[in-house]
Amino acid sequence: MPAMACLTFLLATSSFGQAETAAQRAPSNPTRPFVVMPAQSLSDLERKLQPENKAEDLIGGEGMQTRVAIQHDKSRPTAAAELHDASDDVYYVLEGTATLTLGGRLDAPNEIEPGEWRSPRINGGQTFQITKGDLIVVPRGTPHQRTGKDFSMILIKIYAVPLPAPKPAAPKEPAPVKP
Repeated sequence: MPAMACLTFLLATSSFGQAETAAQRAPSNPTRPFVVMPAQSLSDLERKLQPENKAEDLIGGEGMQTRVAIQHDKSRPTAAAELHDASDDVYYVLEGTATLTLGGRLDAPNEIEPGEWRSPRINGGQTFQITKGDLIVVPRGTPHQRTGKDFSMILIKIYAVPLPAPKPAAPKEPAPVKP
């Protein structure tokens, strides 16, 4: 019986501590305002991007772990293969068709900045034709390469850690004073 009393005491004290901890916590508050973009706003933005290869960020920046952008490729016959060590990509195809190569290995990878790799091509990847309405998830560490013409998509990028603040611009030298 003493063992049962000891077990009861331990259970009671452990749940007391948990209740105290739960009472101290509260739900978090939003760090940024929410965003609702009606279909018309997205259509207007997509039309604005179509004359050339462009991307327009909708959400993202300092302190964020998510970037949402609309990208339009007027003509992208060749593009560097990419691999991100610390971010996942999600594509939602809005218009057009593109060829997407996923997996395999980067051929002669070049680290253009920490964790961001580029290569002229992928060896041993799988090739897919992607079209309007397709949803693609590219996990971090996956080589990927996309080519297409008149192709638009929403890109959602999820970073492992929040983005750092932009580096301050170098101070400009004052213009010489003319006598």
